[in-house]
Amino acid sequence: MSDHSTTPDPGAFDRLWADLVSVGRDPRGGGYRRHAWNGADADARAWFTEAAAARNLDVRTDRNGNLWAWWGEPGPGAVATGSHLDSVPDGGAFDGPLGVASALAAVDELRRRGLTPARPLAVTVFAEEEGGRFGVPCLGSRLTAGEISPERARGLTDASGTTWARAMEAAGHDPDAIGADPGALADLDVFVELHVEQGRALEETAHPVGVASAIWPHGRWRMDFTGRADHAGTTRLDDRSDPMLPFAHTILAARALAEEHGARATVARALVSPNGTNAIPSLVSAWLDARAADEAALGAVVAGVREAAERASREHGVDCATANESLTPLVSFAHGLRDRLAAV
Repeated sequence: MSDHSTTPDPGAFDRLWADLVSVGRDPRGGGYRRHAWNGADADARAWFTEAAAARNLDVRTDRNGNLWAWWGEPGPGAVATGSHLDSVPDGGAFDGPLGVASALAAVDELRRRGLTPARPLAVTVFAEEEGGRFGVPCLGSRLTAGEISPERARGLTDASGTTWARAMEAAGHDPDAIGADPGALADLDVFVELHVEQGRALEETAHPVGVASAIWPHGRWRMDFTGRADHAGTTRLDDRSDPMLPFAHTILAARALAEEHGARATVARALVSPNGTNAIPSLVSAWLDARAADEAALGAVVAGVREAAERASREHGVDCATANESLTPLVSFAHGLRDRLAAV
């Protein structure tokens, strides 16, 4: 505390990062597999709890599994920063944890300068932000904001059939207590998150940091193509009801529609049954992730994908059903805060 200079300590972040970087990393591919309530997620949460406690922050777990490390007693006018520690399957090292580690490093920097916040300050870790295990993104924050019902959240399942309720309980939390927390939201005045860029647009400019103005509307849709299982070696092509064919048409349509509307559309997850090399499938379940600059463009992409899926299914004697599993509208950030950050 004796050095009150405004030159940051360049090693503060590196020291924090060194203790986290190996947690949940797959030694084969190098990606990260921290998913809600698994062992790697528990280890990452333990890292955060220990690091926050070492800074004399008051660490609390809310009823939705989100972590809050408070500097000052929680109350009206609170300022929060942070991110998440879970990852997409084989995700990158900085996606989420950058915002958490940098927030803790910022606390160190404030203390090094001899500063004390005038308002309550929290470093947060949101649970199941990516939706990598249970399919719905931002689940911890959606529950807190009342944007998903506790009943639906408890019933979400992972690939093995384990429910959110069972996984949460196994991790030592009470799934019966989850739900909206309007009091916590009312106290929270500002939330700022540092996040790694997930593309290359900023990297190809001269600017090391960008300030976002909005989050595109986005969502996830499930598509079930139901055909008829047959032997691949003996069933004539004209006699087949093969769900893989309309599935393939749908993937290509999603790419073409994304290009047409300047959007993003990805089909990256599929389950095939019975999934045998010499068996024509009876069912293909696939998930579409779609995002666009506005609701109209997103709606056009999704409607086009659905139409292409249904048309191709009819042509190949296959049934097609689609369902929306999550949808987030356009989120515009407060312009005043955005402009202040840009000025800094």
